Amino acid sequence: MIERSKHIPSKTVGEMKITLKELIRLYTLKNHKPCSTFMWGGPGIGKSAIVRQAVEELGMDPEESFIDQRLQQIDPVDLRGLPRINESGSFEYCPPEFLPTEGRGVLFLDELNLAPQQVQAAAYELVFDRKLGSGYRLPDGWMVIAAGNRSGDRAFVNPMSSPLANRFIHWQVVPDLDDWKEWAYEEGINSDIIGFLNYRHGMLYRFDPERSGHAFPTPRTWERVSDLMEIGMDKQEDIASAVGMGAAAEFVAFLNVREELPDVEKILEGEFEVPREPDVLNATISSIIDKAKNRPELAENVVGFANEISDPLAEFSVVMVKDAIKAGIPVQQTSEYKDFVADRGDLIL
Repeated sequence: MIERSKHIPSKTVGEMKITLKELIRLYTLKNHKPCSTFMWGGPGIGKSAIVRQAVEELGMDPEESFIDQRLQQIDPVDLRGLPRINESGSFEYCPPEFLPTEGRGVLFLDELNLAPQQVQAAAYELVFDRKLGSGYRLPDGWMVIAAGNRSGDRAFVNPMSSPLANRFIHWQVVPDLDDWKEWAYEEGINSDIIGFLNYRHGMLYRFDPERSGHAFPTPRTWERVSDLMEIGMDKQEDIASAVGMGAAAEFVAFLNVREELPDVEKILEGEFEVPREPDVLNATISSIIDKAKNRPELAENVVGFANEISDPLAEFSVVMVKDAIKAGIPVQQTSEYKDFVADRGDLIL
């Protein structure tokens, strides 16, 4: 989820609803007047992954149309290019090879405010004038997006000078569970992690610059937990190495609930046994979706189970149906879905 400054609702620019993908489309595919954007956000929320995914979704090849460059890794002369004497006997500069010369795409300057002040100063011209000296001009189909952590994120950032900051529009990037789940289902993230975060929304991202140690929960570290579990490293200390001890303890406690789950295969066959404990129900839902996501013939029973979830847990049914759609289960094609919408439309809105 992206917010342009504090006073603009999420995913909006001015009064028009817009996503990052739409912004890139306007500036690259539609040839609108280029506008450089700075994405502010805490560590581990996946700023570069968001931009790369938006480029891919627009049908551009990220290998050709997405350039991810860390300016803190280069010197000012590396950005402007090395000088040489041309045929007329004058000096000219050879632009660095990472800069694009044709086509369309996004030049992503990650962790810009970690770069030394001299490098930031060298970037002024590229960001605002879209050129470097007289030897290089950024093609019209390319958009500049920069990103960085905030000063309160313990990232040891260098203050961004007013002239450079004034060359960007500034957006705040905040984690959003629904967006993350859509990505997680596509990437095959462990279903227990998705189920846990459904139950404990705040654990998707929890960073306290005053207290957080080396490991803390972020979208990036939960992906690492999924990788650890895939190779059998599912003990509390293993999980804590990625997300910290507090998050790991809660997640392991959630995993232990699985022993109380009803038989999910029987549920998918139409025998609907609905748990009454919220944590058990949530774990059951994540298990159902995980088992049904590649079996479209089970869509009717997925929605059928959701229809059986009653007050005071009825909101879980909405989460279940929305997650089923994100996982690619064709629930919307079933008659049970029509009954669901008719009965619980007020909860969906």
